[in-house]
Amino acid sequence: MIDFNFITRFRAKDDFRKGYQHAKLSYLNRIRRTVTLFYFAMGLTFASWASRIPDIKATLGLSDGALGTILFSIPLGQLLIMPFSGKLVTRFSSYRMLIISLLLYAVALASLGFASVRWQLALGLFFFGMAGNVCNIAVNTQGVYTEMLFRRTIMGSFHGMWSFAGFTGALVGLGMMAIKLTPLEHFYIILAMVVLVVAFGYKFLIKTQEVIRTKKKKIFSKPDAALLWLGVIGFCCMASEGVMFDWSGVYFKDIVKAPGPLVVLGYTSFMIMMAGGRFLGDKVVHRFGRKKVLQISGLVISSGLFLSVLLPYIIPCTIAFMMVGLGVSTIVPTVYSIAGKNKTVPPGEALTIVSSVSFFGFLMGPPVIGYIAEAFSLRLSFALIGIFGIFIAIMVSKLNAFRTM
Repeated sequence: MIDFNFITRFRAKDDFRKGYQHAKLSYLNRIRRTVTLFYFAMGLTFASWASRIPDIKATLGLSDGALGTILFSIPLGQLLIMPFSGKLVTRFSSYRMLIISLLLYAVALASLGFASVRWQLALGLFFFGMAGNVCNIAVNTQGVYTEMLFRRTIMGSFHGMWSFAGFTGALVGLGMMAIKLTPLEHFYIILAMVVLVVAFGYKFLIKTQEVIRTKKKKIFSKPDAALLWLGVIGFCCMASEGVMFDWSGVYFKDIVKAPGPLVVLGYTSFMIMMAGGRFLGDKVVHRFGRKKVLQISGLVISSGLFLSVLLPYIIPCTIAFMMVGLGVSTIVPTVYSIAGKNKTVPPGEALTIVSSVSFFGFLMGPPVIGYIAEAFSLRLSFALIGIFGIFIAIMVSKLNAFRTM
């Protein structure tokens, strides 16, 4: 397994916490709010692109297969920058790279609004993927440092805010379409908002130099079988999540025939439930146990996708996409938590294996949907993705890691 995940190997060069040991709680809370705001800005940027996919698809006259091909540009950009992202963060520090990459992420978003031919959109998405990958590593590194200052788990709230930004981005997209703003005008507004976040928040980021824990290891090694299965569970979940991000708007426009701005209703309903589920997920897992929650979550994903296929109308599909959002909300955080407690593999390596396999689901799911839709139909492609939720429930039942949970 190739080590794509640099975050688990990062540490501060010096104990930066000494500089904050006498800091007031109000100042620490300001740091936390600032880092939360950067998570929000990153999520809003991605959601803004997702909310305008149907418009851009229609403007460029793209078929489902052509859109699927162009969507490969995002994972291609992410995969090509992955080996260098960690080195960039180490060389220039996470706070500098977060500022630079977030601004570039928003600039890349704005460039998508200029696309008038297919290659321009593909090129813009390529750089969008590259900037997003670096931004993801930098913001999560800042999140880890902030959590260290508070000495308690707060990463869930950061990721919950990213999901909430997705819901907000859908609403903003709905409003932009209602007042008939073009994607370019919409994306310029988002760029201005990101510039304001950076301008007012950069001073409260944690400023420390990173180093990477180094040790001699083979580039390729045989991963633990249980971790691979956890990765497959994460793959099925994130493939479903990626399809909702990139294809929910198209589904509402082409299949549901939602009028005007209501094409983002499915995406909005999905993001509301995913964000809410992540904020409440820890309590639910604590009460009912990981195994039961993951089994039910998998079945809820499948039920939602199947419902959207069987009843392609506004109200049933809105409910269906809410079900998918609720289903995916707890799976990946829970799988990562279990992987980190593996008794035979160090936590960093365990998370590397699981997150690498899982992330490919998010990257590859949306483009593959385009090809299936082109060959058969978009409804059939959603039905096939719906099978993944059943796979999750079955794998959770069989995997030894869940037998005591």
